[in-house]
Amino acid sequence: MERLSLRYKDALRASTTLKQVLREPFSVIVRDAAIQRFEYTFEALWKFLKEYLKDNEGIIVNTPKAVFREAFAAGIFGEDETIKFLEMTDSRNNTSHTYKEEIADAIYEKIRDYSLLIEKLLERVKVVE
Repeated sequence: MERLSLRYKDALRASTTLKQVLREPFSVIVRDAAIQRFEYTFEALWKFLKEYLKDNEGIIVNTPKAVFREAFAAGIFGEDETIKFLEMTDSRNNTSHTYKEEIADAIYEKIRDYSLLIEKLLERVKVVE
């Protein structure tokens, strides 16, 4: 349970930094910072959810998409949210191509919605010590 709590805190802190950068007025630097924060927030989130599934559902999975599919199967979130989390995974995978302006802009445009989705999930599966 301690590991789960640490993973939850990591995801919560990462989500907070993502929300902070999204309050800044747009610039290329802010866009790039938001994408970087999205990357590590996504990593913290899926690793937390992986640990949550293991501890609470006895489900062991090792990839982000498998984690989101299993979370759906476990009833943690619905079909629409699952589709958004799978899309979020694709966006995360595309962040290595943000040297292309159109890809960077497309990802940045989605990050605000992703941040809200992440926030809702962390509230729903809150880990209390």
